Formats: sequence, structure tokens, C-alpha cells
Amino acid sequence: MARPNLFVAASRIEASAEELFRWHAEPGALERLTPPWERIEIIEHSRGIRDGDSGAMWVYLGPFRMRWSFEHRDYIEGRQFRDVQTSGPFRRWVHTHLFTPEGPEACRLEDRIEYELPFGALGYFIGGWLVRRKLARVFEYRHRVTAEAMRKARLSETDGRGTLAQ
Repeated sequence: MARPNLFVAASRIEASAEELFRWHAEPGALERLTPPWERIEIIEHSRGIRDGDSGAMWVYLGPFRMRWSFEHRDYIEGRQFRDVQTSGPFRRWVHTHLFTPEGPEACRLEDRIEYELPFGALGYFIGGWLVRRKLARVFEYRHRVTAEAMRKARLSETDGRGTLAQ
């Protein structure tokens, strides 16, 4: 079996690891984090992100659609959860979401994706560069949206000048 590819996106986010983890666990997180240029359609909503929770969506590549089913695993409250493809476009897809504290009001958000393309070496030759480019673009967007959501949450807790609202 071929060694899986690894994609990593990491950002420092101005929010506690627990706060950021909760935001990812809220209903609608996938929709909030999906870039507007990525066409997906949720067909089975996951109940949550705990072990065994699962869901499915249609993903589109041009005019073609494919069902992507996933299951959540390796849940550690406030620190990590994992999305594992159970069927879909990849031979293998394991997405680990990590939330590492960097003090009481900041954390490191890390998305680690281990993946294998279908069709072995031919799949990598034809589509490897495309997948790497797409992942970089999607996760740049996701981390930017996440940082902005945490910034807005922080401002709503203050009067807009950095002092707590009364």
C-alpha cells in the first residue's frame, strides 16, 4: 500500500482552545467553513462530532457528483476530533482537527489530512497537484473565516474598544 499524502494547515487563533472547539462542534460548522466556490450538498446531517456520529454529502467535480460519507472518531473534548471517509472520492481520507492551547485566550488550530488518491500512481500523476492546490486554497479560507468569527465573537463581548461591555 502506498504511503498516504499529508496536508497540514495551522494558524494561531485568538480564542481559547475550548471556545474554538465548541464553535466547530456547533450545528452548521461544515456549511460555515465551506468556501462559496465549493459546491457541496448535505444529504445526511451528522448529529455531532463525537465518536460514531456520521453524515454524508454530495460533492461536485464539474457536472459530476459523488457521495462522500464520513464518520467522526477519536473525540477528545476541547482538543481534537477526526473525520474519516467511509466512502467517497478518495481511496483514504482522515482529517484530524487539533486545538492546542497557547495561553488562556489563544490556541493553535491545526488541520491534518492524510489522504490517498484513487488509481494509485496514475491518480497521483493526474490529480495530485490539483488536490494539493485545492486543499491549500480551501484551508486558507477556512482558517480566515474561523479567525474572523472568533474576532467578531470577542468584539461582541466588548464595547468594540477592547473593554468588556457592561
